[in-house]
Amino acid sequence: MQKRNFFHNILSLLCFMALGSCGDVTGEFSRRPCRVIIENINDPTLGSALNPMVSGVFCMIEMTHKGGAAHYHCTSNQGLTSDIPWTELDKRRNPIMGLNNGIIVGHGSLDQTFFAYDRECPNCFDPDAIPIKSKPLRMNNIGRAICDICKREYDMNNRGIVVKGEAGNKLTRFRASTTGPHGALIVQ
Repeated sequence: MQKRNFFHNILSLLCFMALGSCGDVTGEFSRRPCRVIIENINDPTLGSALNPMVSGVFCMIEMTHKGGAAHYHCTSNQGLTSDIPWTELDKRRNPIMGLNNGIIVGHGSLDQTFFAYDRECPNCFDPDAIPIKSKPLRMNNIGRAICDICKREYDMNNRGIVVKGEAGNKLTRFRASTTGPHGALIVQ
């Protein structure tokens, strides 16, 4: 019964995401691919960012390999870290994690909107450069993403706008939803 409810929740979320947008959101979301579904059963690091009752907590998720096995490495802006091993289902889904293997998710503290951002600086990272050189952001505990190259700070609680440094592009955003701290994370 629990498995059936989980898949029903996922199907409902996908329908909502496909049909539920309102207003003009042209340019708000990235046109580049990001396709991730993570079923969070008991990971506290990811769960803290997926909890709608706790705003301002963000989790950076990166794909890594440990001992030859794929994992999602999670780091929260509150100092938690953990690894979630891939399941066989994760392998079949073939996730795409943002522009360069990483995303940041969490509920904003202004209106509790659930956000998914790319972890690369939108003003320094060039996904078309050869070779691709990562320009990863780091997070602080008040919900800002910081680029150590251009010195910009982005407010993850407020749609990723630049709040410190030169004016520039806001954070790259993806469509995302969650069923809660012990449910599914869906980013597309």
